Amino acid sequence: MVALSFLIWLPLILGVCAWGSEKKIKGSGNWITLFSLFALLIFSIYLGSQGTSTLSWEWFARFNIHFALLYDGLALLLVTLTLALAILAVLVSWKDIEQHRGFFHFNLMFSVAGIIGVFLAADLFLFFLFWEVMLLPMTALILIWGHENRRYAALKFFIFTQVSSLLMLIAIIALALFHQSQTGELSFNLAELQQLTIPDNMQFWLMLGFFIAFAVKLPMVPFHSWLPDAHTQAPTAGSVLLAGILLKTGAYGLIRIVLPLFPSATMEFAPIAVSLGVVSIIYGALMAYSQTDFKRLVAYSSISHMGFVLLALFSWHEVALQGAILTIVAHGISSAALFSMAGLIQHRIHSRELGKMGGMWASAPKMATVTLIFVMAGIGMPGMANFNGELLTLLGSYQQFPLQTIVAALGIVLSAVYGLHLFQRAFQGPANIEIIDLHMRELVFTSLLVVALIYFGLQPHIVLDLSSETINSLMLSAAEVRP
Repeated sequence: MVALSFLIWLPLILGVCAWGSEKKIKGSGNWITLFSLFALLIFSIYLGSQGTSTLSWEWFARFNIHFALLYDGLALLLVTLTLALAILAVLVSWKDIEQHRGFFHFNLMFSVAGIIGVFLAADLFLFFLFWEVMLLPMTALILIWGHENRRYAALKFFIFTQVSSLLMLIAIIALALFHQSQTGELSFNLAELQQLTIPDNMQFWLMLGFFIAFAVKLPMVPFHSWLPDAHTQAPTAGSVLLAGILLKTGAYGLIRIVLPLFPSATMEFAPIAVSLGVVSIIYGALMAYSQTDFKRLVAYSSISHMGFVLLALFSWHEVALQGAILTIVAHGISSAALFSMAGLIQHRIHSRELGKMGGMWASAPKMATVTLIFVMAGIGMPGMANFNGELLTLLGSYQQFPLQTIVAALGIVLSAVYGLHLFQRAFQGPANIEIIDLHMRELVFTSLLVVALIYFGLQPHIVLDLSSETINSLMLSAAEVRP
């Protein structure tokens, strides 16, 4: 389906249009980007309604590289999430960006194109290309429009991601060469590579190359240190995309590449991966509680929440895998929502320090109420999206790793501690400062986020139905290699 490629090309073209338009008419970039993203969102849902779509064009014939795309239920879920949160990024930064506005919108749309490319790629070389493409504009967003230590944060983000990407590239090339040794021709096609019979020792090292790249992006302890700096220094739109989408590309890589290509190696590696997931959960929660910077606190909470995803994926249990995908979607919405609130507060008081807040409920009751709902979602309140993901993760993981799961459950308790601590310091107690409450535009998009969290909390089957094909495929792979 040729139209499938439009999901990648249109954001780039429309980003250039927004850049050029902003030079002539100030403020037009906001509207062009906003309407473009809305149109792409509707288009992506329409394509998804047609069922699984594929596209394959010959690209580098000499190396058997194809421009191959796959749009199934899981891809539809994540592409839709990407475009929805990109719309949020535009709305939340409507008045924040004062310099190089056109170039800002171009980089935002460039990031969207790269991220969608990652979710659609069915060829490993193409996957790597889009993996690199989404890195460049995100680095620019931090470097140009970030805060006081933006250069350090951008450089750290670039180095961590680039070094880990090189490991993945080596693994991709080795996998293609192994396919050539078995069949006589190179191949980067995911479906073809999945049919290979790879020796266990080789499978382990190939898996490790991919795993490290995805663990850095997830991020997982000990590869996490870039995240708090990048989140803290990025503009609000960058933080929304980082937390809501970029971290999910790491989880997606594990689901789409690591687990199906290397099932026996991942099962052998599972105790280590699960333990690292548990460490990330507890460490992220403890570090979140110790922060005095609003955005840094939410950044460390993301490390904790994504630890649940790692725990679930390497448990190789159907219920846990369902929990992982629910957590990916729920955390994408709730973390983006909290970073939006951090950005709105920073725009008003020009600080992220919790010590300079306090008692803001009196002057901004709407903002306080919405933030409280987002905090409740983040700590796993029943009836909201995060609760379903964490519950299924713990139920499924307990069947395979009971001790690690019991320790991981402490992370939910700790999330309540740091979440309520955040809200109490920012909005309760003596009034240190008065701020302007939410404007109509802000109230609209924050209300939509609240609706989304409650809707997916009450209707998780929508996410599970879309991802069922992928989960069933993974369980079949597991059944083939389990003794």
